[in-house]
Amino acid sequence: MTGSPPRLPGQQESPFSTQLMDRRTFVSGLATVAAFPASSLSALARTFPAAGEVHALVLGTAQDAGFPQIGCYTDRCNYGRELWAEGRPRFVSSIALIEPDAQRFYLVDATPDITHQIDLIDDDGFRRRAAERRPFDGIFLTHAHIGHYSGLDVLGNEGIGMAETPLFCTPRMAEFISSNQPWRFLVDQGRLVPTPIPFDTWHRLDDNLEVQLWKVPHRDEFADTVGFVFRGPSRTLLFLPDINGWHLWDKDAAEAVASVDVALLDASFWSMDEMPGRSMDDLPHPLILQTMDTFQSVVDDRLAEVVLTHINNSNPALDDGGPQQAEIARRGFTLAREGMRFEL
Repeated sequence: MTGSPPRLPGQQESPFSTQLMDRRTFVSGLATVAAFPASSLSALARTFPAAGEVHALVLGTAQDAGFPQIGCYTDRCNYGRELWAEGRPRFVSSIALIEPDAQRFYLVDATPDITHQIDLIDDDGFRRRAAERRPFDGIFLTHAHIGHYSGLDVLGNEGIGMAETPLFCTPRMAEFISSNQPWRFLVDQGRLVPTPIPFDTWHRLDDNLEVQLWKVPHRDEFADTVGFVFRGPSRTLLFLPDINGWHLWDKDAAEAVASVDVALLDASFWSMDEMPGRSMDDLPHPLILQTMDTFQSVVDDRLAEVVLTHINNSNPALDDGGPQQAEIARRGFTLAREGMRFEL
C-alpha cells in the first residue's frame, strides 16, 4: 500500500444500497492492484462502504507504544520506521465511526498518534468541524492503559482546545479521568464530559448508532476494561483490542463474536518467543494462534469477519509478505490495516 489509505472519493451509490460480495471473489478481482500488499487484499472485500454509508474507519493497528516502539532497533522496528518514511505508517490501535450524510464523527480510543490518525478521516465536514474545535460528537475509551487515552492530552489548551464533548466509558474510567491530572483539567474546563454507560445494555448515540459495553478481563490497575459493540443501520462491529485471555472471559467467546458482523480483536503477540525473559503474567494477552483456534469455526461458518489488531512491535505478523501473514490469510482471518473501512 502506498500513499493514502484506500478510499472511494466521489462514489455515488445510495446509502445501504450495495450488497457485500463474496470475499474470495472480490479478492481475486483485486489481484492486479499493486498498490496494496497481498496481506491487505483479503480484507478489502468488506471495507468499501458506498458514499454516505455509516462506517467504521481503522485509524491504527499497533500496540500502545507504537510501531516502531521506543528504544527498539530490531530489523522489524526499523521496517516500521521505513513505513513511516514512505508515508504508510502503522499507528496505535483505534477506530473512528463516521456518518457522512449526518456529518457526525466519533473516536474510539485516543492514542499517542491521534494527531496523525485523524488525518485519515478524509472528509471536508470533519476538517471544517476540527477548525471549529468540535471534531467529535463523542470519544469512547476502552481502558486506562497509555495507548488508549493519553491522546486526550492534545485536546486541551496546548492543542486543539476542543469544545464540550462526551467521553463515553465505564463509571470507573469516568472516575479515573475526572480525578487525575491533566485529564481532570479538561473535565473542569468543560472540554471532556465523562458519560458513564452501564454494561450489557444498548445506549443510543443518535439516529444511526447504538453502543453496548462488554466487560473483559485485563490488567485493571486504574480502571476496568471493555470492548464496545457498535450497531449501525446495517451491521454490528465489536472493538476489543485488549483481553487477558479468551478462556478467562465470562462470556462464551465464540458465541459473543458470532453475534456481531465484524470483530476487531486483540492480536498483540504471535508467540512468547518474541519477549525473552517475559512471561504471560507480565504480558497477559492471547496469542494470535490461540485467537484463531478460538474463533476458527466462527470464520469457517462465515458467522463474523474476525480482524486482528493491537499488534505488538515484536510480532512477526507485522512483516508484510511473511509466513505469519500468509497463515492468517490461509485460515480466513484478516489482519487490520490503517484505512480499512467497515460498513455499519
